[in-house]
Amino acid sequence: MKPKILFVLVLLTGLLFVGCKTAQEIEAPQYDKPLPPGAYALRKITDPSMYPDLTFACYEVKDLREGVFNSLSYMSKPSSRQFFPMADITHERTVASLKAMAELLDSGLYGKALNTEIRNRFEFYQSVGCDDRGTVLFTGYYTPIFDGSLQPSEKYKYPLYKQPADLVKNDKGEILGQKLADGSVKPYPARKEIEQSGMLKGQEIAWFTDPFEVYIAQVQGSAIIRTPDGKQVTLGYAANNGHEYKSVGSQMIADGIVPASGLSLKAMIDYFKAHPQQVDKYVYQNPRYVFFRTDTGNPRGCLNEPVIALRSIATDKSIYPRASLAVVKTRLPRSIGGAVRKSAYTGFALDQDAGGAIRAPGRCDVYMGVGDTAGQMAGQVYEEGKLYYLFLKPGLMGPYLKK
Repeated sequence: MKPKILFVLVLLTGLLFVGCKTAQEIEAPQYDKPLPPGAYALRKITDPSMYPDLTFACYEVKDLREGVFNSLSYMSKPSSRQFFPMADITHERTVASLKAMAELLDSGLYGKALNTEIRNRFEFYQSVGCDDRGTVLFTGYYTPIFDGSLQPSEKYKYPLYKQPADLVKNDKGEILGQKLADGSVKPYPARKEIEQSGMLKGQEIAWFTDPFEVYIAQVQGSAIIRTPDGKQVTLGYAANNGHEYKSVGSQMIADGIVPASGLSLKAMIDYFKAHPQQVDKYVYQNPRYVFFRTDTGNPRGCLNEPVIALRSIATDKSIYPRASLAVVKTRLPRSIGGAVRKSAYTGFALDQDAGGAIRAPGRCDVYMGVGDTAGQMAGQVYEEGKLYYLFLKPGLMGPYLKK
């Protein structure tokens, strides 16, 4: 998938003064603060008494085995080795850790017994976060379902495009730019030029009824379309144009369109349905453009493996170890009896995705699933918390390296 981005954005600058507080006292955290040169995103917890309590997580293991299997599938690809090691986290240790977790789940251990075994067998690492004290901002993303068509018409006239042939990547999948006729490479055009020039005509992959739905699909990095004949087609992330993501939501707040406290996916959709002439004005401020491919089955993350609701997270892949077993500790919305309620949450996840706005150790995006309810939940995720990674103790790796 993917670069995908949050829809609930709180404006991080320009806060009002309250009483006699100073600017320093009310300054918002810089969640996207980059790591200092040479620093690592993860720090090993040397005192086991400081490990997070995983009892709750060990009672909720639905879909976790499937997520572990998907990570192991990625790690079995030779190309995965190029992204390791990260400090003392090697490719072999990551594989052994995933296999050990799979074995524990397959054994039927559950709840307190599973928690005990994990604490005995694994070492815990914590994200340094945005402040070197572990503070991570969690947001949510999802896969929307929209009416669409694989053929254009008067109704379906807003296209998504497949990856163009002139888009150049390196062997790590990083975007280098646009290859020209003489063989040179220049930065790929930004969103506005791509759309206004018609340069991708003939490379459409699907058409939507609403231009802002096109933008939502690009920001989320995937979509499912309901075609006129009743079929559903999954469109997955293929590539982007190499430009940095810029928030449309924060610009709408700055312009006074919506208050920071009232910004949500629904608020944005409602506004642009009422003011369709404003869509281009705002979306063109984000130069990042996403290309798609037709997929089968569940939406996939940047590892080209399926993502699973609550079990897949997106992080900055330049600083976090891919496919690894993680623990999310924050507040998340859950759908209970048809109502969405937010509560404290501690759960296992796999680091299987990336996002255009998910940069630095202080950011993590949680995949919330497919459809409108998932979108409602994703739009409510804007919470600080802690992010942990679990790796098998080096002395226990041997048996798993032989399998």
